[in-house]
Amino acid sequence: MGARRPRPVVLDAGAFIAFEKNDRRVRTLIELAVAHRGVLLAPAAVIAQVWRDGAKQVRLARLIGSGAVEVVPLTLEEAQGVGAVCGQRAARDIVDASVCLLARREGAVVVTSDPDDLRRIDPEIDVVTC
Repeated sequence: MGARRPRPVVLDAGAFIAFEKNDRRVRTLIELAVAHRGVLLAPAAVIAQVWRDGAKQVRLARLIGSGAVEVVPLTLEEAQGVGAVCGQRAARDIVDASVCLLARREGAVVVTSDPDDLRRIDPEIDVVTC
């Protein structure tokens, strides 16, 4: 029996911002996930939320360009699910809703700076605060 793979990790905008600011805790978490062949995921909308200028966001550009993070596109079906969740939870932030739905679908833990915002959308979501 082989070693168990770690749970997938969904990175939200706060995690990417912390990584870009060289936050030691987030950097270590990402490095450990990569070293242990963990799966790092981010909804494409999260990248849109944090991306401004790759020439100035060197750490972020390297992380995204390294292939360590799988950027997950939003299909029509998923977009409808995100909209439905926003309607059910009276949530405005479609990016947060897409993070929650991706985490739920993948059985992932979310690295976030806004655990309360995510828990308003999905009270059962498993988060690590950065």
